[in-house]
Amino acid sequence: MTLLWILGVLSIIILLILSIGGWMSAPVYKGPTSAHFDGKKFINNDGYDEKGTIDLLKWAFTRKPGEWKEITETDIEYGPKPVERVNDSTQVFTYVNHSSFLIQTDGLNILTDPVWSMRVSPFSFAGPKRMRPPGIRFEDLPPIDLVLISHNHYDHLDISTLKKLKADHDPLFITPLGVDLYLNKEGITKTTSLDWWQETEISESVDVAAVRAQHFSSRGMFDRDKTLWAGFVIKSQKGNIYFAGDTGYNSFFKEIGERYSPIKTSLIPIGAYIPRWFMSPVHVDPQQAVQIHNDVGSELSIGMHYGTFPLADDGHDEPINEFNDAVGDENFVLIGEGERLVRD
Repeated sequence: MTLLWILGVLSIIILLILSIGGWMSAPVYKGPTSAHFDGKKFINNDGYDEKGTIDLLKWAFTRKPGEWKEITETDIEYGPKPVERVNDSTQVFTYVNHSSFLIQTDGLNILTDPVWSMRVSPFSFAGPKRMRPPGIRFEDLPPIDLVLISHNHYDHLDISTLKKLKADHDPLFITPLGVDLYLNKEGITKTTSLDWWQETEISESVDVAAVRAQHFSSRGMFDRDKTLWAGFVIKSQKGNIYFAGDTGYNSFFKEIGERYSPIKTSLIPIGAYIPRWFMSPVHVDPQQAVQIHNDVGSELSIGMHYGTFPLADDGHDEPINEFNDAVGDENFVLIGEGERLVRD
């Protein structure tokens, strides 16, 4: 029994016990019914195999987590301070880590699911711990105009980081339906919420569209699936950018590609996928990530959602190794924390 296994089980049990009181639950969405909202809960596409509390406990007590090595600030060099604006014909992607990217295009600075906290948990003493520092320092960020939040899980909606962004940059926060209510409750009111396939104008040259994803939502026991989850497409005259958020695999990725073709660059998750019996409904594996790349017709894709937080049983190196085996000659790459990729 490893220390990581013990801490993982304890974290899950503590989270379940404390969340029964409901105090961690987020405000819930209320609105008209739709094909993916039954009036109380959001639902996924056909073929989604939802896992519940019993399955969570089964996984907790049968875990075989892979190996992780904690890397601290003394072990790395932070990436260089990004330029303040990109106003030429290029698009610049800087990988922070996990699902956090700085995207610079059309004179705008955009963050995806920004997380700078040490844990992705409601507790400071338990829950998944950051095993690598962010690729760039928070204080080195350029002026942030827009923040995309894919859903309300702690490893994607880090409220401490969002409050710092509000205080230092006052960006617009775009969320799926209902996630904005939690931000508003926490004092972040410059928000826009979108349903799947809805769009909003950001500037004369950039719109943002919310697109389908296969996942779930909750911050406590009693708000399961009460807010929406989504990916996003940044529609730009310099090339469309697809941010997949957090997702399992299904047939709708081809529809994303058809609606928003051509997609110049995609950001696609590759990690937190073991064991497949439990994780496959909500997290793709590297092979499925490559399939998403092909389904959406992406010119270039960049992998994410690996190597930072031990969220599943894959270790630090497993997603990288499986990705390298799966990618073949596809135009799909991994970049290091703090590394910049420039697209002409």
